[in-house]
Amino acid sequence: MAICGFKRCVAVVLCMSLLACSSAPKKTGPAPASTVLLPSALGQEVVLQALALIDTGYTFGGANPEAGLDCSGLVRFVYGQAAGIALPHNAAQIAELARAVSKEQLRPGDLVFFNTLGKPKSHVGIYIGDGRFVHAPNSRGKVRVESMNQSYYLSRFEGGGTLLLD
Repeated sequence: MAICGFKRCVAVVLCMSLLACSSAPKKTGPAPASTVLLPSALGQEVVLQALALIDTGYTFGGANPEAGLDCSGLVRFVYGQAAGIALPHNAAQIAELARAVSKEQLRPGDLVFFNTLGKPKSHVGIYIGDGRFVHAPNSRGKVRVESMNQSYYLSRFEGGGTLLLD
C-alpha cells in the first residue's frame, strides 16, 4: 500500500506542475521591437508561408488556417511558422513592434498597414514585392494577393513596417 500512496503522491505533484504550466502568463505587454527583429533572410520564408495560405477563408478573430484567418491572425500565424515568434493578434500592436519603413524601402516579408475601419493601422498585410501584398481582407473574402496601387488601398495606406534586420 505504501507504493500506491507514493504513486498517488507523484501523480498529484505531476498534475500540480502541469496545472502551473497551464496558468495564464503574466501580462507584460509585447516585446520591444528591438527584440523582435529577425534576420532578413527570413523575408522569403515569410512570403512563401503567406502565399501557401491563399484562398484560406476569412474568420474574424481567426488564428489558424483550419478555422479561418483575419488580417492580424494571418500575420501572426505566418511569422509563427516562418520565424517561430509570437506576435500579438492585433494590427496596431503589431505595428508598434515593427520598425517603420517607407513604401520605397519595403522588402518581401515586410508588413503594410492600412486604415480600413476609421482607426489607425486597423488592417495589416504581408508585402511580397512588386507593389503587392497578401492579406485576409474581410468576411466576404479569402486570403489573397492585392496591389497596393488599387485606389482603395492607395488611399488607406498608413505605412510599412519591418520585423527584419537589414
